[in-house]
Amino acid sequence: MTAPVFVVDAVPGAGTFVLEGPEGRHAVSVKRLQAGEELVLTDGRGRWAQCVARETEGKDRLTVEVTADHEDPQEQPRITVVQALPKGDRGELAVETMTETGVDAIVPWAASRCITQWRGDRGLKALAKWRSTAREAGKQSRRTRFPEVADLMTTKQVAALLATADLAAVLHEDRDHPSGALATAELPATGSIVLVVGPEGGVSPEELAAFEAAGAKPYRLGRSVLRTSTAGTAATALVLGRTGRWS
Repeated sequence: MTAPVFVVDAVPGAGTFVLEGPEGRHAVSVKRLQAGEELVLTDGRGRWAQCVARETEGKDRLTVEVTADHEDPQEQPRITVVQALPKGDRGELAVETMTETGVDAIVPWAASRCITQWRGDRGLKALAKWRSTAREAGKQSRRTRFPEVADLMTTKQVAALLATADLAAVLHEDRDHPSGALATAELPATGSIVLVVGPEGGVSPEELAAFEAAGAKPYRLGRSVLRTSTAGTAATALVLGRTGRWS
């Protein structure tokens, strides 16, 4: 197995380091790391250190020796998924699977046909859950650069984001729609790709018009219709394979 990943505020340099707090507890009491076992410390922003466990103290302190430190560059092209708010806990499911797959950024979108609405404290808690889910899924999938989860965006804000992309694609659920297939779309080798996933009720004509005016095009994934919580993962996987990031 690859070494387990733990998150720190700043990646330490050569020498010894004490991992404590919630991450230390997870290493000592959950993972039960023993002297000599390998682990990785990362800041979730691309910097990481290879380490070897040396000794434990209590239930939440692990002393490690840093054997090497690295910095992973941002992979190209950068993939962002604009995710319309799903019902219930399917938003966290979407964030989890997209993170495991390799998405670089996730944008929550308040689409007009979303049943779920983020308002006030409830919205702040929901956003915090998405960010926590991205962090935990990043650790579980052994990533050193976790996806950024943006603040909730309106349709107007999403359109502005699409206008800056090298490829902007709105995933369309109608298999008979005259739009092309994402599997055959011309993809940029560098820059940014932004994929828009609509809600269960679909992207409204007004939203689609706004996105097309910003330079986005509708694309279909395949013959089957995916749920909003799985479409972003499928599209991300397709793009990762076609751009060579999975090679």
